[in-house]
Amino acid sequence: MPRTMSVSDSILIDVPPSVVYERVSDPTAMGRWSPENQGARVLGGRRETYVGMVFEGRNRRGAFRWTTRCTVTAADPGMRFAFRVHAIGAGRPRLRGAIALWEYRFEEVGGHTRVTETWTDDRRTWPDFLANAFDRVATRGHTFAEFQRGNIRTTLKRLKAALEEEAEDARKPTADG
Repeated sequence: MPRTMSVSDSILIDVPPSVVYERVSDPTAMGRWSPENQGARVLGGRRETYVGMVFEGRNRRGAFRWTTRCTVTAADPGMRFAFRVHAIGAGRPRLRGAIALWEYRFEEVGGHTRVTETWTDDRRTWPDFLANAFDRVATRGHTFAEFQRGNIRTTLKRLKAALEEEAEDARKPTADG
C-alpha cells in the first residue's frame, strides 16, 4: 500500500495573523503546544526567525526521547513559517538525511486567523514497505501520517486555547485603570 506523504489540518484562532506567526515561528516555544516537542535550542547568535536559521528540537514520545536538527525554509511574517528536519538522534542529531518538512500558513479570515499546519514525509527514498514497518514500531501501530494527523490536531487546539487566552488577558482591565 502506498503511504500518505502529507497531512494537514486547520483551525480558526481569534487573534491577528501577525501574532500567530510570531508565536509559531519561535521554535523554542513549540513545546507549549505540541504533544511531542519539548522546545528547541536555536544555534548561532541571531534569535529572530529567518530563512536558514538552524535549531535543535527536543522531542518525546512516551519513554522515547530524541533530538532533531532543523533548518527554517520559510519565514514570511504573518503568512508562512516552515522548516525541514534533516538530522535525528537520541542525544544529539547525528543521523543525517531527509526526514520531514513542517509548514504553517496563516490567513486572515473575517477577523480571525486560519492556521494550517502541514507535515510532509521527506523520506522519499525509503521504500513504502520499510517506511510503514518502521512507522508502526515507532508509533505503536500507526503510520506516521496517521500519527501526525492526531499530533497536528492536538497542537492546533492547544495553540488556539493559549493564544486566545493571552488575547483575553490582554483585554482585561488592569488594577491601574
